[in-house]
Amino acid sequence: MASKSFDLVVIGAGPGGYVAAIRGAQLGLSVAVVERENLGGICLNWGCIPTKALLRSSEVFHLMERAKDFGLSADKIGYDLDAVVKRSRGVAKQMEGGVKHLLKKNKVEVVMGTATLAGKGKITVKTDKGSEELTGKNIILATGARARELPGLEADGDLVWTYRHALVPSRMPKKLLVIGSGAIGIEFASFYNTLGADTTVVEVMDRVLPVEDADISAFAKKQFVKQGMKIMEKAMVKKLDRAKGKVTAHIEVGGKVETHDFDTVISAVGIVGNVEGLGLEELGVKVDRTHVVTDEYCRTGVDGLYAIGDIAGAPWLAHKASHEGVMVAELIAGQHVHPVKPESIAGCTYCHPQVASVGYSEAKAKELGYQVKVGKFPFIGNGKAVALGEPDGMVKTVFDAKTGELLGAHMVGAEVTELIQGYVVGRQLETTEEDLMHTVFPHPTLSEMMHESVLDAYGRAIHF
Repeated sequence: MASKSFDLVVIGAGPGGYVAAIRGAQLGLSVAVVERENLGGICLNWGCIPTKALLRSSEVFHLMERAKDFGLSADKIGYDLDAVVKRSRGVAKQMEGGVKHLLKKNKVEVVMGTATLAGKGKITVKTDKGSEELTGKNIILATGARARELPGLEADGDLVWTYRHALVPSRMPKKLLVIGSGAIGIEFASFYNTLGADTTVVEVMDRVLPVEDADISAFAKKQFVKQGMKIMEKAMVKKLDRAKGKVTAHIEVGGKVETHDFDTVISAVGIVGNVEGLGLEELGVKVDRTHVVTDEYCRTGVDGLYAIGDIAGAPWLAHKASHEGVMVAELIAGQHVHPVKPESIAGCTYCHPQVASVGYSEAKAKELGYQVKVGKFPFIGNGKAVALGEPDGMVKTVFDAKTGELLGAHMVGAEVTELIQGYVVGRQLETTEEDLMHTVFPHPTLSEMMHESVLDAYGRAIHF
């Protein structure tokens, strides 16, 4: 069987893989991409995009329930869960079609099947027609990750769900347990809680959203509790007893084990990289705790073999994968590139209220030895936030007291996932507090709080 030869073969067509393939093709490389399931990967089909569609439905539902606050009337408010899910799946399908079109437009060859590295530069793809051989001068691993399953807490699709089951629910949970309060756990908790599920969140760390700044975590928790969620921190689900239509969770908290009954459990306890079955061991690729070890340019140490995105480790974010994909394609094409800095990548969580951050938390900055100046500004002091009926939130900025460098920015509240980009650009341009203070922010906008938070760090806030 003759093997097809390419300058670049990408394994996995998620937000890292398909972007790397397109950028490679734009730079004149001959490119193939191998995908075993859906173009667009988890992000487009079972992650970022469909969850945002679901959350948008719950957000509109929440606003309908608040109609009176806006001088409006809405009677007999309700929802059709199947229709909500159908809309979400439609959005995902539209995006997948978009990726297919982009790959075709850029003349990237798409091979649907499961890839194995058969030696240096050689790939065998098992397709539904048999198997195909590909040869690649360069290979990018972009195989992503899947939900971590803890012993005894494994999903069954009926009583215990992973994110996949939670995206296409067979029923509406009445009493829901969410294990894990990272972005995935808290987004699903937010969605189902808003639609009326009695929701409990269990987090093993000392606070919800543990990767966020402590002030933001505390503020978000207060809002979640106000919305009726039960939050259990420093708690661990030891085991689940499953019966017909009921799960009894044994939860260890404060040294004691409590039992609580639920009808549904969503497990969101992290991810593991898809490293199995690729033939990595034979090639001598180093794998550490299910992630491929790479240098800052995503090189694996095996000549011509790169790894990007979730398989290459934290932060596990689609935009990090895409950016790495572009960087590696440009590196292969002989261009001068800059490595992706993890601390320059913003994290966004689309719960209600939204959470977004970039750079170091206050605690992390201090731990790294910086003397800091910290500014905070509340949504209640912003005209646009009050007019929107969204007065709950805050913006926090952390500066290096010596140089004025913006070390980190942290937000909780309406639309902060769109606002954070201002600080991301600021950090990329190596802005100082002075640049930000001299920037004229338009009024009335939520973005004015970003200005005020900077001013507050230097004792100059006007509206607070």
